[in-house]
Amino acid sequence: MSESRFATFTELLRARTDELPDEDVHIFLRDTAGGAVAEHLTYGELDREARRIAVCLQEYGAAGQPVLLAYSSTVEFLKAFAGCLYAGAVAVPVPLPGEAGRDKRLNRTTAVLKDTGAEVVLTETSAAPEVALWLARNSRSGAVCQVTDVPGIGDPEQWRPVAARPDDLVFLQYTSGSVSEPRGVTVSHRNLLANQATLRKLLRTTREDVFGSWLPYFHDMGLVAHLLHPVFLGSHSVQVTPLSFVKRPLRWLQAIDEYGVTVGGGPNFCYDLCVHRVKDEQIAALDLSRWRLALNGAEPVRAESLDAFAERFAPAGFRPEAFRPCYGLAEATLVVSGGVPGTPYVRKAFDRTELEYDRVADATGTRPRHQTLVGCGAPVDMEVRIVDPLTHHEMPPGAVGEIWLRGYSIARGYWRRPTETVRTFRASLNDEESNFLRTGDLGMLVDGELFVTGRLKEVIIINGRNVYPQDVEWAARTVSPALTFGAGAAFSVDAGREHLVLVQEVRGVGSTELRTVAQKIQALIGQEFEIPAGNVLLVRPGAVRRTSSGKVQRTLMRKLFLDGVVRGEYEVLTPDVWALARAEDVLFGGDLLRPEGADGGRRW
Repeated sequence: MSESRFATFTELLRARTDELPDEDVHIFLRDTAGGAVAEHLTYGELDREARRIAVCLQEYGAAGQPVLLAYSSTVEFLKAFAGCLYAGAVAVPVPLPGEAGRDKRLNRTTAVLKDTGAEVVLTETSAAPEVALWLARNSRSGAVCQVTDVPGIGDPEQWRPVAARPDDLVFLQYTSGSVSEPRGVTVSHRNLLANQATLRKLLRTTREDVFGSWLPYFHDMGLVAHLLHPVFLGSHSVQVTPLSFVKRPLRWLQAIDEYGVTVGGGPNFCYDLCVHRVKDEQIAALDLSRWRLALNGAEPVRAESLDAFAERFAPAGFRPEAFRPCYGLAEATLVVSGGVPGTPYVRKAFDRTELEYDRVADATGTRPRHQTLVGCGAPVDMEVRIVDPLTHHEMPPGAVGEIWLRGYSIARGYWRRPTETVRTFRASLNDEESNFLRTGDLGMLVDGELFVTGRLKEVIIINGRNVYPQDVEWAARTVSPALTFGAGAAFSVDAGREHLVLVQEVRGVGSTELRTVAQKIQALIGQEFEIPAGNVLLVRPGAVRRTSSGKVQRTLMRKLFLDGVVRGEYEVLTPDVWALARAEDVLFGGDLLRPEGADGGRRW
């Protein structure tokens, strides 16, 4: 079943459904009061349902138009996605309006609706009333809310194939908005097939592999790697709900055991969650020996997390060499680089002081300050350059710069954003070479291995040195068990000079202990990073905004802090920063109530 003969993903899907009509393409584990219930979808059923849904879309004239897909079940989502393929429509995966994390996701889905201008929304029976109400509230009462899980809607025999071309769009992948408003990445058939071939080459996947995930379908790693790649191979996938995983990470591991999953993963935090939430007796009942590729991407990969997971789950047969750190982004369809399966991942200690000045030097015994970074493997089918983000000239070996990419997986641009598309997808290197994608990520190539060090727009520059916010956030969580499960957001504000601010979630700590926790954070940051840590806010769980994949929205948190929206259960602010972020308090006399404690702390 070679995919080289296919010009579009639609052709590939049609071939798979002809070749494997009675085999599973997907298994969705739906949570019920009595436990998880498995919903199976075969390739033949997928084809029939796709034709039925495509007939409805063709009646609406949806060819070439964006269609929002909002589901709780990945079985129903896959049917709708395939229906869009068969109708020539552009699928737009979105969260259900009002789903867990209500306000944040509602706002994101509303932003996508506005940006796409979509006139059709596909959903399921249970969600239809809420989706219809949401459309009405957004003055889109004329938009169609089509329920697709009712068998009587659409006759599959009435479907007429649509001629698709390699450069036609398959879907819009809306970025998670960690540093900006969501933007729709336009992914074509050519992009998708190229990245699927890269995934197969990089992961050495075959039809015998079974994929297991908890990631939402509107996340690029969840969609492209865990739902569509099995279709590309003629394999199948198993899915637990994101909410089920967050509440009980054991469910994902049990699915890996029960269904013989060989490939599956997620962002770094999911491994931390498993380490802390799964009990010894539960681990003893697991068999993870068939899990050959544990993918780790979408956020900074931590060696400490990998070590802890490997040690914790060794009794269940998990092998450390199964870890596969990788790098990718929606603008490149998904994957860019990864290591060699079955071999230990690369980890390397660098001199932290040199990294802070965008230079690379190995850590030595005489220089105690070092930073261990996990390599994301070698780029595959992708041209990678490390570039000075200001001059757009390639950096010399041994330097940190912005990661620029060029290859067939690179998407065409952002939906209806020509200026941003040119700036991001058409960058010129050295005033000579063109059409590079500016990723906004900072990194370096060392002996062919790609190391990602941070985000260009999120790097904190204090006293001329670069401080990566994720490093500060990680370090802060180690000072107390009360911070272990809490997210943190580190950023800088300009109050005459750059000041570091850390907003950190805390739980299970009495009000009298908050001051001690804040002081420990300040001391650790000062010691580890040699910068002042005068601004620490300890906030309730859930106060730190995150994207659907768990990425901290630092830019948004900075804005909320400066707007006076984010306030701590306990906070320590320097006078300059307090005057900047609490200007309204000064204006209305709230500053007169500010306690004059020696630590500058303020309880709210």
